[in-house]
Amino acid sequence: MHLRHLGLPVRDRDRSLRFYATYFGFDPAAARSYPDGTTIVRDRDGFDLALHPVVEPVAVPAFLHVGFRMADGDAVRRLRERLESDGVPVVEYDEEPALVSFKCLDPDGWRVEVYWELG
Repeated sequence: MHLRHLGLPVRDRDRSLRFYATYFGFDPAAARSYPDGTTIVRDRDGFDLALHPVVEPVAVPAFLHVGFRMADGDAVRRLRERLESDGVPVVEYDEEPALVSFKCLDPDGWRVEVYWELG
């Protein structure tokens, strides 16, 4: 059994779709939209991200986050630099001998962790 799907409420579907496509490898060309307004987009590993439109901002608990594991610490550092350069808020950063990680905020304030961990 594998976790293969995540649903997120978003205020602007196109903005969120661009964010996850630009930085996390989701393919907008393969996105499918449904009558309730939900759009499902898949990454190269077959993970589905369902973006569902909402009008009101969602209160996001500080610990709640989604995580992307990278191949090595340098890949984490490069992506963090790119996001910061593009004005994406990076709210946490940690670098230890066996861990490099950061958390940024997506357009709706969802925390997205990017990390590499030894082992």
